[in-house]
Amino acid sequence: MRTGAALLLAGLTLTPGASADDRLTDDEVRAQIIQSSIAGYPGSCPCPYQADRAGRRCGERSAWSKLGGEKPMCYPADVSDEQVKRWRQRTET
Repeated sequence: MRTGAALLLAGLTLTPGASADDRLTDDEVRAQIIQSSIAGYPGSCPCPYQADRAGRRCGERSAWSKLGGEKPMCYPADVSDEQVKRWRQRTET
């Protein structure tokens, strides 16, 4: 029993913070940014793949599909490498 407690204590003291393995991948960061963008959209059809309040697919009626106005991020290609870098600077300090 003492050995188990000693190993647990050693493990706790050797891991002061998040390791490099705990860091989100760029794709995971993009997913976080997309989720935040969609959550911040005030309407019911931010992205083509979503459904409106009546349950119909948004498709071309989505804000993402329309020219001008708000442009929510819906796909990984919508999120630039620079946006990923800025997200990391804000959240991983």
